[in-house]
Amino acid sequence: MEKTVVLVIMDGVGETQEELGNMVLRANTPTLDALKASCPWTCIKAHGGAVGLPSDDDMGNSEVGHNALGCGQIYSQGAKLVNESIESGDVFRSETWKDIVNSVVSAGKTLHFIGLLSDGNVHSNIRHLLAMLKEAKKEGVCRARVHVLLDGRDVPATSALEYVDMLEETLASLNDNDFDGCIASGGGRMKITMDRYQANWPMVKAGWDVHVHGEGRRFANCTEAIKTLRAETGAIDQDLPAFVIEKDGRPAGAMEDGDGVILFNFRGDRALELSMAFDGDDSFDRFDRGFIPQVKYAGMLQYDGDLKIPKHYLVNPPQIRETLTELLVANKVREYAVSETQKYGHVTYFWNGNRSEKFSEELEDYCEIPSDVRSFDECPWMKGTEIADKVIEAIESGKYGFIRCNFPNGDMVGHTGNPDATEIAVESVDLELARIKKACDAAGCILVVTADHGNSDQMLEKNKKGVVEVRTAHSLNPVPFIIYDKNIRHELKEGAFGLANVAPTIAELMGLKPYGSWEESMLK
Repeated sequence: MEKTVVLVIMDGVGETQEELGNMVLRANTPTLDALKASCPWTCIKAHGGAVGLPSDDDMGNSEVGHNALGCGQIYSQGAKLVNESIESGDVFRSETWKDIVNSVVSAGKTLHFIGLLSDGNVHSNIRHLLAMLKEAKKEGVCRARVHVLLDGRDVPATSALEYVDMLEETLASLNDNDFDGCIASGGGRMKITMDRYQANWPMVKAGWDVHVHGEGRRFANCTEAIKTLRAETGAIDQDLPAFVIEKDGRPAGAMEDGDGVILFNFRGDRALELSMAFDGDDSFDRFDRGFIPQVKYAGMLQYDGDLKIPKHYLVNPPQIRETLTELLVANKVREYAVSETQKYGHVTYFWNGNRSEKFSEELEDYCEIPSDVRSFDECPWMKGTEIADKVIEAIESGKYGFIRCNFPNGDMVGHTGNPDATEIAVESVDLELARIKKACDAAGCILVVTADHGNSDQMLEKNKKGVVEVRTAHSLNPVPFIIYDKNIRHELKEGAFGLANVAPTIAELMGLKPYGSWEESMLK
């Protein structure tokens, strides 16, 4: 290996010539433009089957994207993994499902479901919830309560009532003298419960209080809550405040000793903290949980296999082996990974095949830059300068054979639904890319630029009535893949490639023999 490879992941920066809401095209990006004009580059697929999701209607996300980038293979993921388990019935034959249901049935207690109520297939799918409700009744559960987190991020921004109607219709069809099911609490996913990377524990506490204790503003039903809070706040679904549903003068779903609780999200990053709160013993100190009901708790998946969070889960996660990091460690190549908090886990945990621990303490160096706890459209540059500083420092040290970083701006600012701020976010990444390119020139490194999925490339869309609306979800667009080497032009093959082809391409650039399980390199 003669040259260090530096990989820059521009999170949420997709590639399309469609102009509507395309902040990547609108932004002033002289560095990215120059690279595309002078370097070999192509578009690679970052959604659907290319990242192990059920169909090409399923948008990619940062977790499965970084899994594929880091391991050079395609594994069944998220929705597809759970779909297969539910369709086969394996989930209902799991020891965890049987233990929770049998316990609830024998004691005449309540089975609670918490999760993101949408079919976005990024964190959850409402169909999984509906299947579990039907099976729970079939197996003798007499009372079920659903604690809904409103999406508006991976699906249209104000689509919550469509999913509420689907859930209410299913509950109505199940309810009879032997079964009582209803929605018990809820709120926007960016207001309660679904924090990630331990950046905002008060957000998790807010969810705990409404889901567990039934503490919060009360409404007669979920539809009334959503309509009222929208009118009062003007917020889109993901930002709606918490609410509690009242039944017979009391919170409909305050939890009690002996109840069962299932978090039906399958994606791990925004499920870890609530799981820690439920599984935590007396040493848990992230917030005051108040009365802690003795419940049986499980996640849809085990969200962190190394940390064993949660302790109990319904579906086994993919066992990802033979990652790029393992190949580098086997070849004694030292590597460096850096991002800010919002995407730090993606260049470490997800990149390494859902592994928290390093493969080698000696050969792997990681750096996390704390993210600001604020709405990212208020500071769309985020921590781009600090990330670039660390990458440049790593390049100049001469210690590393492989350096990777993630700039979260295009994704995190894109999710706010603020097109103008997203334009600035993309421009901020371009400025830092210029600095990294200059450092690569000085040190003789190879620069590889790509993304994990689209987002900032599609900030607006037309609804079924032809009205243009803000879009906060990821796009289905491919992402760029660029190789820049000051001294050599590395030619790319023609073909249909995806994120899983990146690791073998990097390995070939480094002169390393790839694992036989990997996809092919894109180099000619």
